[in-house]
Amino acid sequence: MSGYHASILQGALVTVGVSLAALVVAILLGLLGAAAKLSGRRWLIGLATVYTTLIRGVPELVLMLLIFYGGTIGLNHLLELSGSRRHVDINPFAAGVLTIGFIYGAYMTETFRGAILAIPRGQAEAAWAFGMGRLQTFLRITLPQMIRYALPGFTNNWLVLIKATALISLIGLQEMTYLAKQASAATREPFTFFLFAAALFLAYTSVSLWALRWLERRYSLGVRRAQA
Repeated sequence: MSGYHASILQGALVTVGVSLAALVVAILLGLLGAAAKLSGRRWLIGLATVYTTLIRGVPELVLMLLIFYGGTIGLNHLLELSGSRRHVDINPFAAGVLTIGFIYGAYMTETFRGAILAIPRGQAEAAWAFGMGRLQTFLRITLPQMIRYALPGFTNNWLVLIKATALISLIGLQEMTYLAKQASAATREPFTFFLFAAALFLAYTSVSLWALRWLERRYSLGVRRAQA
C-alpha cells in the first residue's frame, strides 16, 4: 500500500477522537433537550421542539459547512466591528466535534425522552415519598432504567454518528477518509485505500456493537431474572 496505510491508521485515531468527543456533546445536549421537553414549561418545550425539528430536517453536510465557513465569517465580522484586526480561523476538529455533537444531540433528545417516558411515574413519586430529592431520584431510580430503555436507540445513533465523521474530511480535517482520498489520488488506486478505510470503519463499529450489547445485557440482567 506504498506506506500510506500508516497515515490512514493515524487518521483513524483522529476519527475515534472526533466521534467520542462528539458523542459527549450529543449526550449532554440530548439530556438537556429531554429535560426541556419533559419540564412542562411551554417556552422550554417550544425551544427544544424547534431544535429537534430543525436539526433533524437539515442535512449534516449543510450544517457542517454553515458552522465552519459561516462561523468563521461571523466571528471575523464581530472582531471587525469591535475594532480588532485579528483574523480567527475555526479549528476543523472543533468544528467537526461541535457540529456532529449538535446534530446528534437532537436525535439523542428524542431517544432519552422516550426512555424516560417508558419508566412508570409512580417509581419517582415513591422515591419522593421516601424523602429522596429530585437529583437523587434521577441518579438512583430514573437513570439506570433510562439507560436500559435508551440503549437500542442510542446504539443506532452512535453507529450513524461514527459514519458521519467522514463528512469532516470536506472541511480539511485529516481523518482517515481525508487521508484515504489523498492516498488514492496519489497512487491512482482508490479501491485499495477506500476499502482499507471501510474496513477500519467496520472494525470500529463492530467493537462498538460488542461493547453496547454487553452494556445492554448488563442493564437487562435483573429484568431477565424477573421474567424467568
